[in-house]
Amino acid sequence: MAASSIIAAAAGGGRAGAAGARRAAAVVTDPLFVEHWLEEGHPESPARYRAVIAGLEQGGLLAKTAALAPATDVDPAVLAVHTQEHLRQIRGLYGRSHEVALRAVGAGIAGVRAVCDGGAARVFCATRPPGHHALNTGREEGFCFYNTVAIAARYAQKQYGLGKILIVDWDYHHGNGTEAAFYEDPSVLFFSTHDARAYPGTGSPARKGEGRGRGYNINVHLDCGAQDADIIAAFERFLLPAAHRFRPDLVLVSAGFDSRKDDLLGCFDITDDGFTRLTRIVRELADEHCGGRLVSLLEGGYSLPGLAASATAHVAALAAPA
Repeated sequence: MAASSIIAAAAGGGRAGAAGARRAAAVVTDPLFVEHWLEEGHPESPARYRAVIAGLEQGGLLAKTAALAPATDVDPAVLAVHTQEHLRQIRGLYGRSHEVALRAVGAGIAGVRAVCDGGAARVFCATRPPGHHALNTGREEGFCFYNTVAIAARYAQKQYGLGKILIVDWDYHHGNGTEAAFYEDPSVLFFSTHDARAYPGTGSPARKGEGRGRGYNINVHLDCGAQDADIIAAFERFLLPAAHRFRPDLVLVSAGFDSRKDDLLGCFDITDDGFTRLTRIVRELADEHCGGRLVSLLEGGYSLPGLAASATAHVAALAAPA
């Protein structure tokens, strides 16, 4: 798909429904995701959401997947990860952005419900803002307000009794908020590939977890210029053995596409084929250990044509027949 066609379609991108027959894969969308701004000209803009939706629509994937709406009453789920003070301050400081960020949380919850209740085997949450940098500081961190993937993990454990959650984060930037949420927790295996020299300056491979969580935090630094072979090798060498030992009940993915080549805020050289192959790896893990249950949540990705193309490749791999 030409970059120009993606951007043109993104200007008016809307959700084409996929109601009807139950499908193996689903996509969570909501028009509210375009109503959040940090500032004029900021790379984390509403155009990101429009580009993703346009790419999925032009790729025929919205017609091939079930349409899901985010859950709405999510404050209790947020408070399983964030403090009441963090929630209060974000609500007071950011207003509408707070509401949009809560809707992103609701998308993750809807995804968990779908895969646990049998509505879909695999779900992609086309959301913004991202979440994996969110801590409990009462302010935005790295474009993030609430840690959507961490909240989804805790929700799955509390509401569905799932004991072990695998979180895979392939964003260019380290998911420091996710690491912090589970650093001492052996019930969540967190695996992240990233450039540890980039924002937020965390993600050292020496950080492996503490206490009972020792060994359940796996950071893999990749150098600037890392290609498909490098990130796939990291998955094969570090993720697969750990995941097979862990035997997760659910796989969650922090799907950051700023690790794609030519991204505005990253310097990796991962191709769309690379993301297809990474998706197949996590899908095969889910198929082997947890009945296929996999929920993917959009994190970074700041070049509009690149984001649209990589997200489309990812969803195509999620929706492909077994």
